[in-house]
Amino acid sequence: MTYCSPTLFTYHNRHLHTLWLESQAWFCAHELGRMAGRFFDEHGIRKLDPDQHRTVQLLRYGKYQKTAMVSESGAYTLLAHHHIPENRHLRRWLTHEVVAVLRDGQMNGDEAPRLGQMCWPGGRTATLLYWQSEPWMKMRDMPVMLAGDEAGVAVKRRMSWMECAQRALRLHGV
Repeated sequence: MTYCSPTLFTYHNRHLHTLWLESQAWFCAHELGRMAGRFFDEHGIRKLDPDQHRTVQLLRYGKYQKTAMVSESGAYTLLAHHHIPENRHLRRWLTHEVVAVLRDGQMNGDEAPRLGQMCWPGGRTATLLYWQSEPWMKMRDMPVMLAGDEAGVAVKRRMSWMECAQRALRLHGV
């Protein structure tokens, strides 16, 4: 049995323990099922091909635990098999953020752009692109990130682009 230290991601205040093993992404089946609104138990996971699931000793919440993991293709198979339209956002998040961050974490060299994640108090996160020693954020994420006060408390409304630009200028002393 393999002992592994995971990379932790948060989606709608729920944790997802992930691994990069053998050049592919692996996800904790139990946590992925909770995010998808299904319980991916051993019976459901056995429906996958043998190369799409495995059990590892995963460091979760401070101790190693026997954990069922599904590969990236296994996760997409489970999401397609237990189709819920709302899970499109989950699939996109897995594809464009989680897998991208895990894959970019394996790249060597500081020259190549890579993805990362920034976390604020209150569970807010944003995906960043690190390029030329600078973090870059998607413009569509700016109103949400700047809507909170300096203590990181979220406000109940989205800011307009004009409010966002004015706030950014104030924060940078312009």
